[in-house]
Amino acid sequence: MRVALWALTLLLVACKVEPRPRPPGVLFVSVEQQSAWVRNFNPLFAGAGSRWPTRAGVYECLEIFSPAVGQWTPWLATGHAWSEDRRTLRFTLRPGVRWSDGRPFTADDVAFTFQLLKQHAALDAGGVWRFVEDVRAEDAHTVAFQFSRIYIPGFAELAQQPIVPRHVWEKVADPVTFTNPRPVATGPFTEVTVFRNQVYELGRNPHYWQPGKPAVSALRFLAFPTNDQANLALVEGEVDWAGNFVPAVDRTFVARDPAHHGRWFPLYGSTVFLYPNTTLPPLDDVRVRKALSMALDRERLVEIAMYGYTRPADATALNDAYAAWRDADAAQGAWVKHDLEAAKRLLDEAGLKEGPDGLRRKADGQPLALDIEVVGGWSDWVRAGQVVARDLRKLGVQAQLRTYEFGAWYARLQKGEFQLAISWSLDGPTPYTFYKWQLSPRTVRPVGEVAASNWHRFGDEEADELLTRFERTDAEDEQRALMAAVQRRYSELAPSIPLFPNPSWGESNSRRFTGFPTEQNPYARLSPHAEPDSLLVLTSLAPREP
Repeated sequence: MRVALWALTLLLVACKVEPRPRPPGVLFVSVEQQSAWVRNFNPLFAGAGSRWPTRAGVYECLEIFSPAVGQWTPWLATGHAWSEDRRTLRFTLRPGVRWSDGRPFTADDVAFTFQLLKQHAALDAGGVWRFVEDVRAEDAHTVAFQFSRIYIPGFAELAQQPIVPRHVWEKVADPVTFTNPRPVATGPFTEVTVFRNQVYELGRNPHYWQPGKPAVSALRFLAFPTNDQANLALVEGEVDWAGNFVPAVDRTFVARDPAHHGRWFPLYGSTVFLYPNTTLPPLDDVRVRKALSMALDRERLVEIAMYGYTRPADATALNDAYAAWRDADAAQGAWVKHDLEAAKRLLDEAGLKEGPDGLRRKADGQPLALDIEVVGGWSDWVRAGQVVARDLRKLGVQAQLRTYEFGAWYARLQKGEFQLAISWSLDGPTPYTFYKWQLSPRTVRPVGEVAASNWHRFGDEEADELLTRFERTDAEDEQRALMAAVQRRYSELAPSIPLFPNPSWGESNSRRFTGFPTEQNPYARLSPHAEPDSLLVLTSLAPREP
């Protein structure tokens, strides 16, 4: 930790710059670490690498859920209603909304968007058409979804889907590969005014439906290949809003301008996992997965890699947004506690005996060697991977950290072409979404096929039966009992290895803009990574009065 702090301090001293003059009202944002920008504003295909804030800032959804307040906010829709049999869900759309080219937004656009997901399976990452039977525009401002089965969580998946204009996308030959360089959308920022390798800028939607918004005139993004470079720009006042991991943030950032520099890191970010590829032996053996987990000293991990910003994961793997759902008994699972001797015994039971050289060997006599994959520019996760590798070596595993550029890393992760990988989880308004993508056979894709999550390729029928029962009820007591049972099953199977709940990284500089979320005013998460919360923030910020 001292080395990292020293390096950041040296970088600040050596590279100190004065904030450059900028046009008034232009918000500088740091979200993605990239060496060069690729012009891509496709909101439908998660694997396309679209630029921020394509899915929640350029395009918009029907309703927004923010875990910071635990409530839904009507957006392109003013409300929704279920039929009595819970097989039809209707959204009432907001009148007066127009696309950025001036054309009216209607229910036909919503129905068309979901038909695109049906026609192109790669776009339907959440599996909407596994529970939707039909979608139709009943009139200009009413869209009805007919469900093939009762599926209460389906509301969240439909409500937060970005909507695209039919009159544009019906002319697109391949929506999966389409980079959408000149987006037509309903969001607050739709105009690509600058796009170069090292910088791009988005201007205001001339027809935005919220009067007087956005107050910010434009969003500007500079290409920072690494956390260190992004942090330098933040600390020196170049960036107004960021979602960066900053070492010793209170000392290196907040203390430099306490009146204007703010940070809020609630543990609402997705849980960070060490994902084992369970299609590969011996990672398909629960004893091996639990042994790897027990070899990890998570207390040391969060102190070294995360500077104490978070806590070790418990055996439910839930972040703090789900605190009210956490089952106390399931959380106590011993397999997430550091116990090297117990871990060694589990490997012995699994037939991975320790050789005279201290290395664990498989049945064929070859040493157990595992690569851990992580994004090269993400300094916090790189440090986490280094700690994990050292801990696994103490277990007799030949563990090697492999770093990749984000695109290459993500492609390998999605296709299941890895042994161990550090990555995030998918979340929703309840733990249902989280556990569906950890445990449900319905989310398992063959190796080589892109998966939205469940990168570890694990499915359990018993857990899926509990999740299916959860889908059919909106009775809170029954939902909580079922989710407690899911948590216990997760802890029993250890399909993935939770490391820690990721802080929802958010830093703000209010010298030029006001209205950022704070712990005292948590209308949304401060992190720009938190979609679709970013829509709430982008429409709340305003330039500071001179």
